[in-house]
Amino acid sequence: MGKKIVVTAQGEGLDAPVDPRFGRCPYFTIVDIDTMEYESLPNEYAGAPGGAGIQSAQLVANKGVSAVVTGGVGPNAYQVLSAAGVEVIALGTPQGTVRELVEQYKKGMLRPVSGPTTPPHFGMGAGMGRGMGRGMGMGMPPGPGVPGAGMPSMGPAVPPGYGAPWNLSPEDELRLLRQEEKFVEEYLKIIRKRIKELGG
Repeated sequence: MGKKIVVTAQGEGLDAPVDPRFGRCPYFTIVDIDTMEYESLPNEYAGAPGGAGIQSAQLVANKGVSAVVTGGVGPNAYQVLSAAGVEVIALGTPQGTVRELVEQYKKGMLRPVSGPTTPPHFGMGAGMGRGMGRGMGMGMPPGPGVPGAGMPSMGPAVPPGYGAPWNLSPEDELRLLRQEEKFVEEYLKIIRKRIKELGG
């Protein structure tokens, strides 16, 4: 086997549309970029009440892939993937099929990000993961005219004790919550800046 990457997909096979969600995509399509041999792996964590991103990241990392191509990745998933040496390519609103994205990767058209691109728990709630416009990354306002560039409804509030699925110690959970607090504060700055730009 040569170099493998994984693309988040809405269905099985190379011609399935790309799914912008990471932790809650229906399928992970693992592709050998030299031979184009692939494996469509159902995402068993897509419906998990919590921890979908981090569990999906562990699943993907264990497959020995070099890179993940998706729409957006939250801080927990990014941390796991980065620690495993997996590049994260987050495209905001990826278009096309798995095959097309793999071809773009092979041509060097896709660049990895240097940090998480969506807030914690971004994939939770009804209708989540759709309409994530370009510019969801830190410090980049959504591009003008991009459908759904605004942040979708965040769905239900984070349940109390949400850290339980990862068996975090109180100290680790506190550290993680502080990181997430900082991330949300930065994200709010981006939203407020964009509101001003739109004349709000």
